[in-house]
Amino acid sequence: MDRPIGLMSVSMDLGAGRRGVDMGPSAIRIAGVRALLEGMGCTVREFGTIHAPEPEELEQGDTRSRYLREITEVGARARDRVREVLGAGCLPLILGGDHSISIGTVAGVSDHFRARGRGVGLLWVDAHTDMHLPESSPSGNIHGMSLAILTGYGMPDPFPPVAQLAAGTPAVHPSAAAVLGARSVDAGERERLEGGEAVRVRRGEGVGDPSAALDAFRVRTLTMSEVDERGVVECVDEALARVTGNGGDVPLAGFHLSFDLDSLDPMVAPGVGTPVAGGFTYREAHLICEKVARTGKLVSLEFVELNPVLDVEGRTARLAVELIASALGKTIL
Repeated sequence: MDRPIGLMSVSMDLGAGRRGVDMGPSAIRIAGVRALLEGMGCTVREFGTIHAPEPEELEQGDTRSRYLREITEVGARARDRVREVLGAGCLPLILGGDHSISIGTVAGVSDHFRARGRGVGLLWVDAHTDMHLPESSPSGNIHGMSLAILTGYGMPDPFPPVAQLAAGTPAVHPSAAAVLGARSVDAGERERLEGGEAVRVRRGEGVGDPSAALDAFRVRTLTMSEVDERGVVECVDEALARVTGNGGDVPLAGFHLSFDLDSLDPMVAPGVGTPVAGGFTYREAHLICEKVARTGKLVSLEFVELNPVLDVEGRTARLAVELIASALGKTIL
């Protein structure tokens, strides 16, 4: 890396339906992520851990969007920490935590570059599309709504604070976002992704006038079926072209990698919050991360949804460390 890596954690499982992913950052640290990166010649700066409150201390609130207030508060802290990391000239490496942390982390990346007249792309590697809204979610778990919020679907007016964490909405223009590896998509998400429901994208800075023009776009979703048919190389190349190409009204500074470890097949990554059979293999996952590094356009990355309670002898944590190294430039030769 040509600049220091800013290592930070967001320890939270409020957005998930199963306890344990709040311990994921510690497991990745214990598995030796810093030592491996420093062994590669990287400079690593420590930016600490943001801790969410325990669910036992809280009222879950509206069952359609459980722990929304607390997730918003943690998201705001994560957003500010990411701004700090980028402001210090470091590339943020964020360890999660459930995938709802991305609402804050990606907002922080977006804010940093928006202030410089640039947008960011978003590569979402995940078994799920996370395109629910409260009215369509069967669980009310906010980690299943993250990408919808980040790409401008938001929530019904008036927008709640969680959809306003980024200084401008959307944090990521849908034309600069791609999901890779989806294989568990609910009906409400499918309708949005296929364009049956207009994506609500607000133009300009800030939330804007409620009467502002709304445009329809789609987040590109490359499912595992498409990967099977076309091949992983072709699909990864298309996804990377999208997240490094069109940013709507502004040029892109680069892209953020949001890597949910449940994108991997449970046979190679058993320790995840919501496992789904039929995911990426060990080598396919490394190929994705190696191709990310080769673009030279990665501006930040996060690895989420590691659940050490469900892991087998630390296999998933060690794999997460290896994948992080690949995304940051480690190669076989």
